[in-house]
Amino acid sequence: MSTVLITGAAGFVGSHLVDRYLNDGNFVVAVDNLITGAGRNLDSARRSERFTFVDADVAAPWQPIFAAVEGRATPPDLILHFASPASPIDYFKFPVETMAVNSFGTNYCLQAARRWNARFLYASTSESYGDPLVHPQPESYWGNVNPVGPRSCYDESKRFGEALTMAYARSTDANVRIIRIFNTYGPRMRADDGRVVSNFIVAALRGEPLTVHGDGLQTRSFCYVDDLVEGIVRCASSVQTQGRVVNLGNPGEYTVLDLAKMIGEIVGTSLAIDIQPAREDDPARRRPDISLARQLLGWEPRTGVVDGLRRTVEYFRAVQSPV
Repeated sequence: MSTVLITGAAGFVGSHLVDRYLNDGNFVVAVDNLITGAGRNLDSARRSERFTFVDADVAAPWQPIFAAVEGRATPPDLILHFASPASPIDYFKFPVETMAVNSFGTNYCLQAARRWNARFLYASTSESYGDPLVHPQPESYWGNVNPVGPRSCYDESKRFGEALTMAYARSTDANVRIIRIFNTYGPRMRADDGRVVSNFIVAALRGEPLTVHGDGLQTRSFCYVDDLVEGIVRCASSVQTQGRVVNLGNPGEYTVLDLAKMIGEIVGTSLAIDIQPAREDDPARRRPDISLARQLLGWEPRTGVVDGLRRTVEYFRAVQSPV
């Protein structure tokens, strides 16, 4: 039985990780300041005696977190750093906070990992590749990122977090690994998070046109959250991933218009498309090379995109009344 500390624990992916580690019999310390997370995502976790919630900003000094954690019999032996605004709407609204949590916050997490002799996993992003010139994107690709563009508060702070994590790996005894997460979807996505899957589903359920930026031929890969969580758990526990970067995502590639058509068919309605201007620095293509995850973790996604979208539509139907 382990103790796992998860930052950004009330977020979409973070809350699923909380549930997974609790279900596996572990103690979980969840840290979140709820700037973009939702307390309701932790409702089921709060019923467990093995769950502790700490309302704190991981980019600020960690005295409140140390006080909450170190009174326990066993300090964390794994830290999963997922605290960061992760959708364009959120990091456009909180650009400084985004940069702080991926720089100061990552440094505090790494210091805590050394203090507790804990393994550390840094949740980075496919945005580290920017608008890629290599397709699909392997971990060895350095990326094509605009360092001063509108998305740079997220792209570049995640890249800095990766660099800081590897600096600790090279200069200390820190036991670290990095994952680059590609587009993920599923229950607990926010209706207003600005991601293409949630935007399309919410609009479809309301009978509204689906807003497409650009020509709709830009591609994305869509990984169901349960598959991603399985990959994260395997990566966090693997000796082979120490000091390495691993892509986690679904290598299936779809255009935005393909996605719109699938969601329309699942919802059972004919939907209009509202074409808007392309967003600045929006990647034209995005698809992970997951050869390394297959090799090191024996992992690949198991959920087909239609099945995953169907489950996600049912979630939004249950939590939201169309208007």
